[in-house]
Amino acid sequence: MPMWTLHGDGRTVAPSAIVAPEERLAWPLTIGIGAQHVVAMFGATFLVPRLTGFPPSTTLLFSGIGTLLFLVITRNKVPSYLGSSFAFIAPITASTQADSMGAALGGVMITGILLALLGLLVARVGTGWISVLMPPVVMGSIVALIGFNLAPTAYDNFEQSPLTATITLFAVVLCTALFKGMLGRVSVLLGVLIGYAVAVWRGEVDFTAVREAAWIGLPEFHHPEFNFALVPMFLPVVLVLLAENVGHVTSVGLMTGRNLDHMVGRTLASDGIATALSAGFGGSPTTTYGENIGVMSATRVYSTAAYWVAGITAILLSMSPKIGAAIFTIPPGVLGGVTFVLYGLIGIVGVRMWVDGRVDFSRPKNQFTAGVALVVGIANVTWTFDGITLTGIALGTLAALVIYHLMTQLGRLTGTEERTSAH
Repeated sequence: MPMWTLHGDGRTVAPSAIVAPEERLAWPLTIGIGAQHVVAMFGATFLVPRLTGFPPSTTLLFSGIGTLLFLVITRNKVPSYLGSSFAFIAPITASTQADSMGAALGGVMITGILLALLGLLVARVGTGWISVLMPPVVMGSIVALIGFNLAPTAYDNFEQSPLTATITLFAVVLCTALFKGMLGRVSVLLGVLIGYAVAVWRGEVDFTAVREAAWIGLPEFHHPEFNFALVPMFLPVVLVLLAENVGHVTSVGLMTGRNLDHMVGRTLASDGIATALSAGFGGSPTTTYGENIGVMSATRVYSTAAYWVAGITAILLSMSPKIGAAIFTIPPGVLGGVTFVLYGLIGIVGVRMWVDGRVDFSRPKNQFTAGVALVVGIANVTWTFDGITLTGIALGTLAALVIYHLMTQLGRLTGTEERTSAH
């Protein structure tokens, strides 16, 4: 177990001060903050296995193990929780329908390995090439099309119980608008709880499996199978995880007043290893969690000790099959309402990348890059060639990369594109 320096008297933090990653507060306070991190990640982390059919207890176990692994590999310098990644939902769903859960796990494992290798490359050569390959217009388009590509899945659940779904949707919206601080950070979880209560009242929840499940027991394990024809559907996710990791490291660096760019290689490798390990036993893929960045921003406590507490707590909670069974009682109406929000927010994260990157949409190359990629993703254009199937996410990603760089190079050849232009 790593050692931390006690911040001040361990009980108070000055208004202008922060608790650095290598510091900690008194253990009772640290445990309390760690519990906040568990609550913050809980709702979104459990929604992924609920949507994909993966065992939730296994997902929780490996989110905890992955978090501890991340802290070890990054030498406790980058506070982060590794929760379930929404970027994988579309390829997992498609792979499960086309083949099996094992095939989906195989795709996730290969993606994790590729991300880990990418992390080793970044650690060796730096991050400069990332902005060249994927400038803001490309990165934003890829992230946005993944969120919008999932819209039909959200509506399939929504229409099974429109009233429950609508109440859940507005519960999330109202909780976000009305509450500040910690309650505001967990508005999605609160919305799910309100929608769930409505679903119980309307008789849409079956508790039989919960009553039959044991309080204590090992999670359910599954193992991957490898169908390489399905792998191309997962490859664009690597780019999304790359964007998420870089954004996470940048955010933490800004909040702590440190330049952490040199840690990107380690964070990518950590996330990739954690994802591959989770897939090896049936858990959901992982990613750094924005919900937990929100907790750090609100508390100004960046101590990695709190994340050790959160990771260990997640592992302990995963040893209750009854919790996993309870998660699977969440009815389609509740899932439909909350995913209308979550999938839309994924799309808006991509739009925010355009705004933050100051993308100039008066320029044709940016218009075509974003426009074509989004239509391909939303329409879920599918192409099968020689047994390999490319879906809307993969084809949309390919379209964004090819159109942007093709128009850039042709513009330079014809003199209509300035070589130094970034946006």
